[in-house]
Amino acid sequence: MHNPIRVGITHGDFNGIGYEVIIKALDEEGMTELCTPVIFGSPEILNQIRKDLGTDTFRFTPMRKASDAQAGRINVVDVCPRGMELTPGHPAPEAGEAAVAALEAACDALEAGDIDLIVTAPINKKTVYSENFPFPGHTEYLARRLAEDSTKATMILFDDDIRVALVTTHKSIRDVPDSITKEAVVNTVRNLDAALRQDFRMDKPRIAVLSLNPHNGDNGLLGDEEIKEIEPAVAECVSDGILAFGPFAADGFFGTGEYSRYDGIVAMYHDQGLAPFKALAKEYGVNYTAGLKYVRTSPDHGTGYNIAGKNQADPTSMRQAIYQGIDLARNREKYRELTANPLQLVKQESRRKSNDD
Repeated sequence: MHNPIRVGITHGDFNGIGYEVIIKALDEEGMTELCTPVIFGSPEILNQIRKDLGTDTFRFTPMRKASDAQAGRINVVDVCPRGMELTPGHPAPEAGEAAVAALEAACDALEAGDIDLIVTAPINKKTVYSENFPFPGHTEYLARRLAEDSTKATMILFDDDIRVALVTTHKSIRDVPDSITKEAVVNTVRNLDAALRQDFRMDKPRIAVLSLNPHNGDNGLLGDEEIKEIEPAVAECVSDGILAFGPFAADGFFGTGEYSRYDGIVAMYHDQGLAPFKALAKEYGVNYTAGLKYVRTSPDHGTGYNIAGKNQADPTSMRQAIYQGIDLARNREKYRELTANPLQLVKQESRRKSNDD
């Protein structure tokens, strides 16, 4: 892996706060020493937003391809047509098309070896959706494009203290129960366990599995998914050697602080896991797609149309997505080096056991 590491950044929906948080995050002193940023988007739109923000210190170098990116600079690969209209706070089809163009170009650059990881700014799921992009979000597209096995692509939201994986992601609540199968829960637990070991460098992660229904289903009174699907899934994972526990009723699990005893949490659906996560992590949360051939992170917020163009966006989550993406990529590289030489793993485990003793 190159040093400094090359971080590809897609501009997302340019009518949202994507460019604002990118500018503010990259304008931090020392960022171009830590990494080589390669933005995929529109130099024209970026320059317009830079001027609107009144940022005199932010400088970038436009180029036509990622392979021309230079260390020590903020590089911008032009993937958009000229003359696009910037309308902050308002969804627009051309902004959706530009977001898809940036994402596809960044994936091309990953596969060509021109960048080392990708950080995606928020998109509008409605404006990007089309016959050519029939995906409800980044995760589903990246699973199809960059995963050797799409069932291993798992959305994980994390900060330094909590990591939450989802069995179902962008799915209507009425469709969630039918998707909670033993196989789906087992896959998610296995994927989270693998990510915690490979990308977060945890030897024996403890994973908590949440219930679907209130009060853990009350022995089938409020639903039988726990009995029929979730409990057998936890048992299978335990038999495979995974430290899985549960299922736990979600309200008490978060309300009593039980979550702090575990390295990872498996939630059954989007808001069950992400509502408490965002309340706890606040602006430091990062979205990570585990199970891909490459590292992909994202800030854990949306397009922010309500504050777009007002210079009010907080860049903390975008900055954390860049920092954490770099750490994850380096962790994964180290894991590959160790697993390529099993003797190193044995020595490392021996040293850790000695330290524990």
